[in-house]
Amino acid sequence: MLSAKQKKHALLRKSAGRVRLKRPSKIHMRSLTTLLARPEPIVMGILNVTPDSFSDGGDFASPEAATEHGLQMVRDGAQIIDIGGESTRPPGKAYGLGAARVTREEELRRVLPVIGRIHTTDASIVLSIDTQKSYVAKAALECGADIINDVSSGTADGEMFAVAAKHNAPIILMHGHGPQFQKPSVEDYRYGDVVREVYAYLAERIQAARSAGVQEILADAGIGFAKSYRDNLQLLRDHSEFMSLGVPLVLGVSRKSTIGRAMGNNPAPKARITGSIAAACYGVLHGAKIIRTHDVRETLEALNVISAIQNS
Repeated sequence: MLSAKQKKHALLRKSAGRVRLKRPSKIHMRSLTTLLARPEPIVMGILNVTPDSFSDGGDFASPEAATEHGLQMVRDGAQIIDIGGESTRPPGKAYGLGAARVTREEELRRVLPVIGRIHTTDASIVLSIDTQKSYVAKAALECGADIINDVSSGTADGEMFAVAAKHNAPIILMHGHGPQFQKPSVEDYRYGDVVREVYAYLAERIQAARSAGVQEILADAGIGFAKSYRDNLQLLRDHSEFMSLGVPLVLGVSRKSTIGRAMGNNPAPKARITGSIAAACYGVLHGAKIIRTHDVRETLEALNVISAIQNS
């Protein structure tokens, strides 16, 4: 017989958008490998199903609204949709206190209906689950997700790499949001050489994932996480240094406070599109393969121009 906890989790999955949640037929790694084989950069659309994300918290709170926004990003040209049910907003001057952690049950309640609905609508859409919890990652993969995006690089949950390996799922490893980075504000972080130290951290986490049996690994320098304004600019400036990690690079700069500050007038997050696109284009010219963005159509149009010039 099922325990009370098992019954609760089974009910939670069953209620995920009133769709049939079954193990997807597509092979996770094959979906991403096909995209990575193409010469052009990949656009990953951000879909936050949260009330407290720094830019779009609460905009897509219902499964219906979130699903429609995800499908619209696909129509706009996104090749991957990254779905997150727990905000990773860091503490600092720009946003105040960092976002609060949520239980795995609440995170599942937010993301599974959206993953299920999108996967049921079109199983060919490549989906990423943005989570630090192995239990949530496992449930999301079984519901239709293809990729794990773990901002803690497997340090928040020791079972994350095992889940990725078992499900043959690619994983994105980011610098700046594991338990070792939990400090009151960005001013508490000091680097002697930020590029070298971020590189060393990512190299160590990549090796740890490989040792655990994960076959497909991507890396993200973590712009805006546990870093000062100048740290972030330096990581962007020297982004090509990370190419020697030997894995595809993900760049997430969309609407971040560093972009607003660099624009000069520090507009509100949703008004930072031009600055975000500028940073994305620079990143692609310096090794980034996947651009994670809120503004898919505008970013893709700019990247298409970059690709046209490069391939002329």
